[in-house]
Order: sequence, then structure tokens, then C-alpha cells
Amino acid sequence: MKLLTHNLLSSHATEVRIKSVEFNREFVTRLIPRVEWEVLLEAADHLQLVEVPKGPVEGYEQDETFLRKMHHVLLEVEVLEGTLQCPESGRMFPISHGIPNMLLSSEEAET
Repeated sequence: MKLLTHNLLSSHATEVRIKSVEFNREFVTRLIPRVEWEVLLEAADHLQLVEVPKGPVEGYEQDETFLRKMHHVLLEVEVLEGTLQCPESGRMFPISHGIPNMLLSSEEAET
């Protein structure tokens, strides 16, 4: 599961890995306006990632260094084990082998 998922849910990772992904400048540039910075920075702090920008810089579209740092944190950091938590309901979803299980139990689906 890519760290990018943190835009929607908070997580508690117990195991992560770095997996190289080809840099796509245009794709990363389009992601920047959608980043929930507070959530991303909390996740990065929890994972002790040090090279994470604190927010978008002016003219980021042309800033290769900024875009590569964001590419790394959003697309190359993978959570292998842990949990995701919905900020609205508090519901916890386990992450196992990099795959979040977001299926509801039969009791939860009925409500």
C-alpha cells in the first residue's frame, strides 16, 4: 500500500519498505494540490522519514528537487504491515503484506 493512501485515512505502520518507482513528473505535479499535508506529515513523522517537504513550495511545478522528494514519499514508501483508521468512524482496517483489508464484517454491513 503506497503512503499516498494517507490522504484518506491515517495509519499505524509496523513495517515499511522502499520500492523504486519510475519518476513521472506530470503525475506527481497533478498530485500535489490533492495532498492532505497534515496527514502526510503525521505519517512521515511516525515513519521517521526525514526528506519530506513541509508543504508545497511556490513554483513547485518547475522544482525538480521538490517533485522528486514528493515522488519518493508518496509513491516509493510502501506500508507492508499495520492498520488504517478512518478519521470519521474510527474504524480500523488491517494492512497485511501491503494490502489493506477494507471489507466490512457482516454485522457492520447491516447497519
